Amino acid sequence: MTLSCIAVDDEPLALGLVCAFIEKTPFLKLAGRYSSAVEALQGLMSTPVDVLFLDIQMPDLTGLELARVLERSNRGTNTTRIIFTTAFDQFALDGFRVDALDYLLKPFNYEEFLRAASKARNYFELVHRPIEQTTVAITTSTPTEVVDDYLFLKVEYQLVRIAYNDILYIEGLKDYVKVYRLSDPTKPLLSLTSLKTLEEKLPIRQFMRVHRSFIVALDRINAVTRNSVQIGSAVIPVSDQYKEVFGQFISRWL
Repeated sequence: MTLSCIAVDDEPLALGLVCAFIEKTPFLKLAGRYSSAVEALQGLMSTPVDVLFLDIQMPDLTGLELARVLERSNRGTNTTRIIFTTAFDQFALDGFRVDALDYLLKPFNYEEFLRAASKARNYFELVHRPIEQTTVAITTSTPTEVVDDYLFLKVEYQLVRIAYNDILYIEGLKDYVKVYRLSDPTKPLLSLTSLKTLEEKLPIRQFMRVHRSFIVALDRINAVTRNSVQIGSAVIPVSDQYKEVFGQFISRWL
């Protein structure tokens, strides 16, 4: 798989270095180079690319502002992914919030660049894989239902595959979620997404929301009371809003 890329940086030396790294990488193709985010935006509107290597601190329009413009104008259809290249580490959280694939801190070498570029290649391979599998399923003579037993979650600057049967419970924390897993229960995965978004992705036969802040894996419940469930050593409250549905589940235990 070859990924089309553009580089954006108002510093000529930094721009030249990123372009040289792109041209040096076999699975990347340099489709353009820009010294301003405004020029890059105009180019992207006419010719989208796969990966945008983007500086943050630029006059007129910053890299973060460009990322937000792209997110709003292409919501739901945008295939361009961003890798930030900046000398300032204080923007890392902002980069995470605009769903950047990675964050390269200047000065970076080719090894660090290649690691970020490989994340982009892995991302696009994962994105295209389900499409190929679905096409195969549709064209077979015997109709079959393709059922995934996992989900992909954005953790820091990479997509992590999480098997449903590895999930113990999920805790919502405002704009973030913590996913507690059987394979490593003391180190939850932190992702910038909402509990509602995850709830819509999880199979209802395996998971239940029991509180505004918690979703539990039903087959991982060790004990129940009228107001809580226990999974391992964790006691998770059941709020009034979800008691009726949860009560129907408890009735199966009686």
